[in-house]
Amino acid sequence: MSSQSPSDHSIDTPVASPVDHSVDNSSDNPSEAVSTASTTDDKEANNDKHMRIVNTFMKRRTHMNKNAEQALTDPKFAEYLVNNSFGDGNLDGIDDLRVLFNDSPNGSNAPLTVEIGFGLGDSLIEMAIADPTRNFIGVEVHEPGIGKCAYMAGTQNLTNIKIINGDAIQLLKQLPENHIDRIQLYFPDPWRKKRHFKRRFVSAERMAIVTRTLKPGGWFHTATDWEHYAFWMLEVLDNFAGLSNQAGTGNFTPRPDFRPMTKFERRGIDRDHGVWDLIYTKD
Repeated sequence: MSSQSPSDHSIDTPVASPVDHSVDNSSDNPSEAVSTASTTDDKEANNDKHMRIVNTFMKRRTHMNKNAEQALTDPKFAEYLVNNSFGDGNLDGIDDLRVLFNDSPNGSNAPLTVEIGFGLGDSLIEMAIADPTRNFIGVEVHEPGIGKCAYMAGTQNLTNIKIINGDAIQLLKQLPENHIDRIQLYFPDPWRKKRHFKRRFVSAERMAIVTRTLKPGGWFHTATDWEHYAFWMLEVLDNFAGLSNQAGTGNFTPRPDFRPMTKFERRGIDRDHGVWDLIYTKD
């Protein structure tokens, strides 16, 4: 594998290579962070009051437009919102995602995709429109994003999408094994500072939770425009028992046509960043 600088990487060059993965060790700047996957540390919750839960997301105060606010308060959008949309999502009783589609045209047995941290929901809605026979569930903690996604779903009269407010890892823990066909994580927060690496979603511990809920043959698909995180994920996932790299060990997947171009990807391209996709299949 040849060595490449960050500027050499592109979405058409999926082969991994040894590079100098720089790490930002500077002080925190919340304004630099990206709204991302809604998850917490995978440590098993117990009654130990001293156990520290580490979030992989950061909730931020962001302006909510009128459409998003309408979707969160108008009953005609309620069919898309599985639980409370304001504040911390209450996940009590959500232990089967398929039953949420019992009364939909697709029914509960249709292929099921879960997107973790869908942001404002543009790509999730685009995928739901493009694949109407597949059911989609988006998990997010960002209220303006939840509202915008619900508004778009309602104005498109979609019947194959639901939205959950809450911590994705906690939700996955509550679900049955072999439950989901695809889990996607697009442009998660890279947590660039070394002391925050423990917050990165892709870790062996969290992937054990993700993999448990995937059906055999199911996919975990992630993408990032942050080089250090791309190679971090490649190393973690290639060495995780129970998942197989669709592109072969050590390789990135060429950008698939079914993944919409997100604003994070456009931003990365504008900054001459590469974009790296990884798709793994559960053995």
